[in-house]
Amino acid sequence: MLTILKTIFRIGRRTEPLPASNQVDALGQKLEKAVRKRFKGSLAIRQVDAGSCNGCELEIHATNNCYYDLERFGCHFVASPRHADMLLVTGPVTRNMETALRMTYDATPAPKLVVAVGDCAANCGIFGRDNYAIAGSVDDIIPVDVVVHGCPPQPADIINGILKAIEG
Repeated sequence: MLTILKTIFRIGRRTEPLPASNQVDALGQKLEKAVRKRFKGSLAIRQVDAGSCNGCELEIHATNNCYYDLERFGCHFVASPRHADMLLVTGPVTRNMETALRMTYDATPAPKLVVAVGDCAANCGIFGRDNYAIAGSVDDIIPVDVVVHGCPPQPADIINGILKAIEG
């Protein structure tokens, strides 16, 4: 916790400017084309919080707001991994979530895609691998197709990560 506070005091407030609307539309059109080609029009995504600080979840929710509107490009979030084509996993995997993440991955029907969202999912981030409560990063527990870096990554980066996972 002290590390987080020190980082906040050192960096201060930071806000990112929104990307140009045409930039989001161009990215979305690529995504929609890839979704139509590979999934016949609809990509079902299950988001899994494996122990994060919820910063990445807020950005994932922002991909569904009225500005980015991920659903207009054929992607929607589902409540069950049994209905999902893709898992968006955030945070370092805590020991309490290790089994649950494996079970979620196993319950997702093949072919399944996994996107690790955020620095914590990629390399445990500020939580660190030497923490007693951390089992490891997402790719230590389940296979990962794409990693989206950032703390937290911007919604456009998350959409781009989904696109990269679909394109293979």
